[in-house]
Amino acid sequence: MVEREIPDQYLDGYAQILAEASATGRRLTRAELVSRRTLGEQAADAGHGLRTLISAHLTATRAAWPADPSSADGVLAAVQQAIDAFAEGFERAQRQAVRQEEAARREFIDDLLYGRSDLGRLAERAERFGLRLSHAHAVAVAEGPAAYEEGDPVPRQVERALISRFGDRSILLTTKDGRLLCVAPGHQDEVLTHFAKQAHAATDGGRVAIGRPQSGPGGVVHSYEEALNALELAERLELEDPVLRAADLLVYPVLTRDRLAMAELVREALGPLTSARGGALPLLETLTVYFDSGCVAAEAARRLSLSVRALTYRLERIHKLTGANPADPAHRYMLQTAVIGARLLDWPAQEL
Repeated sequence: MVEREIPDQYLDGYAQILAEASATGRRLTRAELVSRRTLGEQAADAGHGLRTLISAHLTATRAAWPADPSSADGVLAAVQQAIDAFAEGFERAQRQAVRQEEAARREFIDDLLYGRSDLGRLAERAERFGLRLSHAHAVAVAEGPAAYEEGDPVPRQVERALISRFGDRSILLTTKDGRLLCVAPGHQDEVLTHFAKQAHAATDGGRVAIGRPQSGPGGVVHSYEEALNALELAERLELEDPVLRAADLLVYPVLTRDRLAMAELVREALGPLTSARGGALPLLETLTVYFDSGCVAAEAARRLSLSVRALTYRLERIHKLTGANPADPAHRYMLQTAVIGARLLDWPAQEL
């Protein structure tokens, strides 16, 4: 990479400072220090590299080096002060630019995920961050035991892993409401899969949900909401999978679309369990584990730490109370749907 030539304006007054330091041994005045900082800020804003700027200062120092060796110490002290002030101004401008970039990025992400901006303008701003909203995108969301902010070790670790694997591939990695987010082109599923793997490890076993690819500026919002809903479903249903795909969970929104009908099914199918000794919860848990075990009694008994005989007794008790036999395929679908509904509606903790 060829560095741009450094304009003389960033060395303005530098030779005069060195000449006076050589003659008198004086240090820089407050006004001179301020001017060096200002020139450093201007150079940073113009996009020059600090290494090249310091090299230009050293070249100017050699040109103005005093013939009298006894003046060398005073000149070196002035050089140190001048370059230090210049670098301080340069770094201050860079920090300010980073803060402004972070603010613009945060504003863009908020507008993108909440749909609060004109879609045309949003699409233009998205290109600055490597996204083409006219194409399909998918969003993965990861949550762990702690809340994460941009710049924290965990997001940085995941970002390094993605960049190392895929480089610059129109990927946006950020945080929102304490969660990690990855936005990637919809056809690059391998990116979100790798993000899920890295985020799961970096968050000490956190859970990741991946929304379906969606097209257009509103597609990112839709995919993001799908991922959030998948995380909520996983918590309510106590799903153990570390990585969830919204496409695999579409049946659950369908089941709860008519909440009143689902509540009626739960009341009719499972309501009689409330008359059991100990209430409905133990028997509901038995049904949940039985269905999650593929209706294999031995496996369900193992997961519940029961004998097969004790499990069989519970299933018979459920049959007697509800009139539906969990082991009978003719009754199984209705009971399993009711159990899913109970978990989604938080029954029996919440009255229907």
